This record gives sequence, structure tokens and C-alpha cells, in this order.
Amino acid sequence: MTRIIADISVSLDGFVTGPDPGPDHGLGTGGEALHTWAFSDDPNDRRILREATARSGAVVLGRRLFDVVDGPSGWDDTSGYGAGEVGKPAFVVVTSSPPKSVRLTDLDWTFITTGLPDAVTAARERSEAASFDSGKDLDVVLMGGGATIASALDTGLLDTLTLHLAPVVLGAGTPLFTGGAPRTLVQRSVTSTSAATHLTYDVL
Repeated sequence: MTRIIADISVSLDGFVTGPDPGPDHGLGTGGEALHTWAFSDDPNDRRILREATARSGAVVLGRRLFDVVDGPSGWDDTSGYGAGEVGKPAFVVVTSSPPKSVRLTDLDWTFITTGLPDAVTAARERSEAASFDSGKDLDVVLMGGGATIASALDTGLLDTLTLHLAPVVLGAGTPLFTGGAPRTLVQRSVTSTSAATHLTYDVL
């Protein structure tokens, strides 16, 4: 069965970027520390990255994050979603208007202009098709940004929330949560490494 999973790295004080993020500096000042775990040699960090990307039948992201990853300083053959760990899942972007052009033309992009629920529906369809083709269950993964994941949680779209808690205090940046409806989470797993504490919750 296809699940809807949010998966994001966050600082101890709740930020998913450092201060002053932008298209040429997507993680903001000091934000690179959030993703140290993804480049770690620790076998648990490597396993978590491998398992997370391997389950991705389709990936949802917001327009601001798309502008970062598709920008001139964004993804390339050595960096990107699950680089070196996974193939190339379908990507679904929530946006008010599609971009005029796309740099990463080797990736499968779908642009949804009718809101996050429709984007999740489109991603679920792509993930279910990929599951059928591969013969294994694949999921929809919301990779960010923070506002996209917070909105998905607030509106009840998520089945699972995975946080990679980095041992850093950024002081400012893009917050993951800024209010919203209360949600009950059930802790499913905790894995601690020197680079992060990996937390997975079921969303009720």
C-alpha cells in the first residue's frame, strides 16, 4: 500500500534552513549542517538514506524548493535526491504557475497548480504505477520545503513523519512548524548516530 511520508532534516530549534535562504543558497547560512548525516560514512546513516530513497515512488516538493534544486547551483549528477542510492522517481511540484523552462530535463517533472491535495493525489498515482512496474510497494515522499510539509500535516495528508534531527542550533531560518492544528504522533523508531537522531512517527 502506498503511504504518504514527509521526510526532512531539521535543527534542534526547529529550522529546516539557516537564515537568508534563496535560489543560489537554498539551505541558508549554516544550513548545510542539517544534511551532514546524508554524507556520513556511518552505516546507520547510509542505511537510512538508502531505505528512504529506495521506497520513493514519487516525490512532492514546493515551488521554492524546486527553484533551488533546478537552479544553477542546484542538483547535478553527484548531488540530488538519493544521488548514488536510487534511480529517478517522478517529481511533483506544487506551484501557482509552472516554470517557463526546466534545467534538469532528465528528471520526470509534473507541475500541479491546484493545490497540495491534488499534488499528493497525482504523486500517489505515479507511485502506484511505479509499484506495479517494480513489483514492490513504493511510497509518496514529501521532501519539503518546510511549509509544504507543515501544510500536509495540518490538513491530514500524511501517514508518516520522518525527521532527521541534526545536532545544530541555527537561531533563525525557515521554521518547520509555525502553529496549525494539533496532531497526535506515535513514535515508531529512533536511530541515533553522531550526525543526527532519526525519528519516525505514525500520524493519527
